[in-house]
Amino acid sequence: MTPKGKLIIIGGAINTGSFTETQFGLPQNMNFFERGILKKITTESVKNTKSRFEIITTASLIPEKVGEEYVKAFAQLDVHNVGVLSINNREQANSDENCARAKAADVIIFTGGDQLRLSSIFGGTKFHQILLDSYHNEEIVIAGTSAGAAASSKNMIYQGSSKDALLKGEVKITGGLGFIDGVIVDTHFVQRGRIGRLLYAAASNPGILGIGLGEDTGLYISNGSRMEAIGSGMVILVDGRHMTDTNLTDVEMGQPVSIKNMVVHVMCDGDIYDLSAHKLTIQHPKVISIE
Repeated sequence: MTPKGKLIIIGGAINTGSFTETQFGLPQNMNFFERGILKKITTESVKNTKSRFEIITTASLIPEKVGEEYVKAFAQLDVHNVGVLSINNREQANSDENCARAKAADVIIFTGGDQLRLSSIFGGTKFHQILLDSYHNEEIVIAGTSAGAAASSKNMIYQGSSKDALLKGEVKITGGLGFIDGVIVDTHFVQRGRIGRLLYAAASNPGILGIGLGEDTGLYISNGSRMEAIGSGMVILVDGRHMTDTNLTDVEMGQPVSIKNMVVHVMCDGDIYDLSAHKLTIQHPKVISIE
């Protein structure tokens, strides 16, 4: 069944407009509004600026600060019906109050942090089931940045160094929140050199499309399969369906992995990938001649 909801996944390090603390790695160097990602989340919601937004800061180590900054950022877009849900355990994820807020939301945003906190705290709870039901049956927008993006798919990378990613056993994969199947998402992709993590994930399960999101870059996913690149950077796709050989099952743990014939695509703002047809359409801007 084609989901009625929309999914927006963002690579991370996005500037909500007013972060000032650098010791927590909060971004300084990008204009979040000019890039239009927050605006895209708003305009795709069912009531636009009047929609009910819930910011879920569960993944973050500084949830109060992060929640406060998102509220400020949306206020600059004239969005004021914004709540912050700092759910820190499974009991809170099953509470009637929090579940009622999930049901009433038009937009849910999972912030960055540790994606394993998202899967372990929300997985299988009433809150999680409400979001899955809403995504498939209602016109909800579910967005996630960094950890929130990584946890959006059915399969999720939660650990693995960039440097040693192509050593057998280095990349750790578990179940995510399952809003989209058939993909696995990695974030901060270009900046942290994580291509090896996606290559390993695709080699271990070639039927899953690897998605690497650059910072201040995302994918707007509608109808469960139409994926449009948004933001200022790049989206890397790793398609293992045409892989012809790998030694993954033959080498010992900790040994390098060989991969033959892995297909890689690069998407930029406006490019569209059809997940059901596995087809990439690149947008070619018109060149205006100067006479």
